[in-house]
Amino acid sequence: MDIPKNGYEQAAISLAPIETDITLDEFCQSDLEGYEYFNGALIPIAPTTMEHGEISMNIGVFLGLHVRENQLGRLYMAGTDFKLCDRLVKPDAAFVSTARLPGNRREVFSVAPDLAVEVVAPLDAFQRMIEKAFAYLEAGTQIVWVVEPRSKTVTVYRSETNIKVLTREDTLTGEDVVEGFSCQVAQLFE
Repeated sequence: MDIPKNGYEQAAISLAPIETDITLDEFCQSDLEGYEYFNGALIPIAPTTMEHGEISMNIGVFLGLHVRENQLGRLYMAGTDFKLCDRLVKPDAAFVSTARLPGNRREVFSVAPDLAVEVVAPLDAFQRMIEKAFAYLEAGTQIVWVVEPRSKTVTVYRSETNIKVLTREDTLTGEDVVEGFSCQVAQLFE
């Protein structure tokens, strides 16, 4: 019997997608926690760390204050469900402009966020994160930020060919999606 060498190996095994016969609508009605859904598979959400929470909170504070002060829309934090075609995702942060807010916000969002933010957890598969960024874009999200704690970088996705990597020396902006927003990348990691 092969026994994983450490807890990280066991956790990585348990993060493999689980094939299921439930539909996206059935998943949305279920009480399953700790998963996203994609094309008939349950995708386990990687466990987070204190660092992940701190970075997410920094994003929420900087971005949330700007959105609120300028009445641009709403910012949603981790745990908020968004339907993207055949996928249900829970971004670490998401911005939806006032013009695109649905009337009934007591249900799962059936609109893609204007901005989606994903903070990479230690056990996240980076390839899966890239696929998720492209899924957001395909569903109508205008900009995706993938925040990488180890390298202290933010990869900004606008399309499959418009991708920028920002380092601690750079300024992260909301471009034309969250107008007027900017902060130093380094501030996200403080």
